[in-house]
Amino acid sequence: MSLEAFQLNGKNALVTGSHKGLGAAIAVALAKAGANVGCHGRNPNPDAACDEIRAAGRKTFYFSADLADSRSCPELIQKTISEFGSLDILVNNAGTIRRAPAAEYPMEYWDELIAVNLTAVFHLSQLTARHMIERGKGGKILNIASLLSFQGGILIPAYAAAKGGVAQLTKALANEWASKGINVNAIAP
Repeated sequence: MSLEAFQLNGKNALVTGSHKGLGAAIAVALAKAGANVGCHGRNPNPDAACDEIRAAGRKTFYFSADLADSRSCPELIQKTISEFGSLDILVNNAGTIRRAPAAEYPMEYWDELIAVNLTAVFHLSQLTARHMIERGKGGKILNIASLLSFQGGILIPAYAAAKGGVAQLTKALANEWASKGINVNAIAP
């Protein structure tokens, strides 16, 4: 396969949780492949990924929001479409983890992790798919699951449950939206 097959020139992407780590690396890689990339994080300060994206000659912006707040999802999608004109690629990378023994696991931890790691993934995917279906050009949605989607884990019941949900949600959305030209996948680092 030629390198041209991996070019994303003219594509617009959004990577949640791209302030650092895996999300930042994904955002920069998409830009180096030719995409404009919107970045997101809870930290109010723009990140180094945006600087690298600009250095690659691509458009970018940084949007600070806590995805546990359901209002942030439509705002983030609207910002991306407003900045770039469309959204072709969504990477649901944002996530959080809280550790405690399951017998004492605080419900506020549970609620936060399910909201950020699973509900926001669905909400952002849903809003993105509506846009993609309306445009009629399809697109790509990539969800970041985890090996713990399949293994469970210790001291992380909400994280394991949410990431297990992401794995199943990905399959459900892939099945439903394939006929619309929307490719939905997950990776489990």
